Amino acid sequence: MDATVPAGRDRESGARVAAAGREFRAVIFDLDGVVTDTATLHRRAWKALFDGFLAGHDPTQPPFTDEDYLSWVDGKNRSDGVRSFLASRSIATAEDAAPGTDIASVSRLADRKDRLFHELLDAEGVQTIAPTVDLLHRLRRAGVLVAAVSASRNAAAVLARAGLIDDFDTRVDGIDAERLGLAGKPDPALFLEAARRMHTDPVEIVVIEDAESGVAAAHRGGFGLVVGIGSKGRAHALERRGADVVVNGVDEVEWAIRGAGSPPAAHDRTSTP
Repeated sequence: MDATVPAGRDRESGARVAAAGREFRAVIFDLDGVVTDTATLHRRAWKALFDGFLAGHDPTQPPFTDEDYLSWVDGKNRSDGVRSFLASRSIATAEDAAPGTDIASVSRLADRKDRLFHELLDAEGVQTIAPTVDLLHRLRRAGVLVAAVSASRNAAAVLARAGLIDDFDTRVDGIDAERLGLAGKPDPALFLEAARRMHTDPVEIVVIEDAESGVAAAHRGGFGLVVGIGSKGRAHALERRGADVVVNGVDEVEWAIRGAGSPPAAHDRTSTP
């Protein structure tokens, strides 16, 4: 999956997708909260982790909230999420702890969060977000390049459970980030690696993201269109971080998909009439 897409394939095919008045060669999808509903599982795992930690560390601290999740954790890799939240509460802890000690280090908290997430994943499974999967499949059929980008090390497992592991031209995830030394969101490195693998300039790529850190990463990377997925109440925050368009779901965006050798398509929505 980490191999680059064959050079020139997109340019040879002529497949394009139009949105917001422009044509693009490729689309990058964030995973959690865009393709699958696993963002809710991540949020619950983070809350269980930090509420337990705060109760033992300093019971006077307020519990972990949805706002904490969106501001400090959403879209980031586990270790960065731990560091960001603890910093927001002015809590200092070691990066690692020696075996046999009970120090709640960054690495131990990150590992605990992963275990909590897998417990929820095993118990509840993965649900996909239908309009996104519909768009993904239509892009693939037309020959438009598609990539999945996620800070999570569990991206492959989630996609496999959702039956979508083979539906992307390339995937860049937390395992790649560690192996290649790629900085996490809001740094654009993960998105830029996906663009490199697709042999496509970022300005010719749409990025669809629901996390503020991911929106900021796509904006910083110079991507052609950044679509933020969020409620009306989150629109300002996503726009402030760089979203060009903010919608509740991809079916609220008009997409015109042109396959190889086809004339430009009329604009249509991803939802079924």
